Amino acid sequence: MSNILIIAEHDGQNLNPSTAKCAQCATAIGLPFDIAVLGSSIADVAGQAATIAGTGTVYAVDAAHLGDPLAANHAQEVVAMASGYSHILGPSTTFGRDLMPRIAALLGVNQVTDISAVEGSHHFKRPIYAGNAVVDVVAPEAVTVVATVRVASWKAVDGSGSAAIESRPAAEAAVTHSRYIDLQSGGGERPDLQTASRVISGGRAMGSKENFDLIYSLADLIGAGTGASRAAVDAGFCPNDMQVGQTGKIIAPDLYIAFGISGAIQHVTGIKDAGTIVAVNKDADAPIFEIADIGLAADLFNVIPEMKQLLG
Repeated sequence: MSNILIIAEHDGQNLNPSTAKCAQCATAIGLPFDIAVLGSSIADVAGQAATIAGTGTVYAVDAAHLGDPLAANHAQEVVAMASGYSHILGPSTTFGRDLMPRIAALLGVNQVTDISAVEGSHHFKRPIYAGNAVVDVVAPEAVTVVATVRVASWKAVDGSGSAAIESRPAAEAAVTHSRYIDLQSGGGERPDLQTASRVISGGRAMGSKENFDLIYSLADLIGAGTGASRAAVDAGFCPNDMQVGQTGKIIAPDLYIAFGISGAIQHVTGIKDAGTIVAVNKDADAPIFEIADIGLAADLFNVIPEMKQLLG
């Protein structure tokens, strides 16, 4: 059967927008698709998935051991559902990067990573070398395609659907070799970095962990997520889950504002799909000005207070 199964990402209450972006990729592949929602007490999430336009059926697999984001449990459950599908798609987010390789390994296939464009049902494009090149990937038609979707490259499909929801019991018991301990988040109540429509980031020029409070306070004024360059993370100014770039998170907000970030290619890889890029750096020759839509050569410690005053 040539159908696609999309693995939904959610936090137990809300469906992550990455799922609707995977649906756009499935639509481009041109095959019917279903969505699998795995978790505990997930009726509301399954209902949200059912509104994604084009969805055939939403399969809600509800079990206590699936409530925690433990990829070892989720992967074996997906494999138990995989026999009727030619493609299994997940988002290229922290969730998907953890889960999808396990699914591919259990199925004994190679994973296709970061699909950014579709040329055919088994022919895809993906970026390499920090986005400086794009390669064609052709997957064998005789095996299941397990792939992650580069969510920054796809727009979410609309929520006009009304798919049927089918509840299923878990096919597998909880694994014994791994256990879930805790989830810690440094983002507070701010929007998730990978789905926020506005993001404000700071670089090494912020100078200290305490100075990052300027970034947080400005972000709170406009309801933005917060990010950082690798240099700022390595310096200990902020947690590593804020890192944006090739070795961090690839994002595509409508607005991206960078303070004190030079614009190394590894960072640019993570933001080049943003709608509008604003850069503030006192070095007028900083590489980030080459890709910025709006650039200001100024001291960020003067600019941020002025912006806050105007916004407040």
